[in-house]
Amino acid sequence: MADERSPVSSRLLTGLAWVVLLAGLLVWGSDLTDVPQSGPSIGDVSGIGQPAEVQLPPAHKPLPPARPHRVDIPAIGVQAPVVKRGLDAERAIDPPPYDQKGVVGWYGGGVKPGAKGAALFVGHVDTETQPAVFYNLSTLRPGQQIRVTRADGSLAEFTVEDVQVFTRDRFDAQQAYGAREPDRAELRLITCGGTFDRAAKAYTSNVVVSAYLTGTGP
Repeated sequence: MADERSPVSSRLLTGLAWVVLLAGLLVWGSDLTDVPQSGPSIGDVSGIGQPAEVQLPPAHKPLPPARPHRVDIPAIGVQAPVVKRGLDAERAIDPPPYDQKGVVGWYGGGVKPGAKGAALFVGHVDTETQPAVFYNLSTLRPGQQIRVTRADGSLAEFTVEDVQVFTRDRFDAQQAYGAREPDRAELRLITCGGTFDRAAKAYTSNVVVSAYLTGTGP
């Protein structure tokens, strides 16, 4: 998938200045990777959402704050280290290094996963030659599990609530990243989606997986 563009020339919702969340955190954009062809779309809208027959479990009370070390998503075979990331000069999240396709970035200036509020994770969708950690993120479905191992030795177990695709021209940062219920511990996993727009040098959409804390473990 190599081409002549810089591997960090594409940004989540290029040029968008993120709004401040209710929790007082700046939401972020991210340099995710380019693909050189329109190719098959990533994160199509069809089939995404919450099927009526899915019965989701009740929320677990939030945990004391602790940094994330690892995220496991059994349904899509993800077992990845999590690294803290900050904001770059353009006030967008500084993503994991481009060559670390299996690493997930956590916005360290925001909520710690398992604590009250919405914690933010981002991962590359692909590299110049192969899929990356969140390539199959859009295939997640409500009811599936996301497990985050934390620095205090605890395991925060999240249940997927829904999967949404936001087009670049209709993006609502508050809807995508704001906490949905004030007393829950929530998690957002974000990557690029749709097709690659050659003119804009960016994907046409973002995939946003929303999950909430439903259990814990040692």
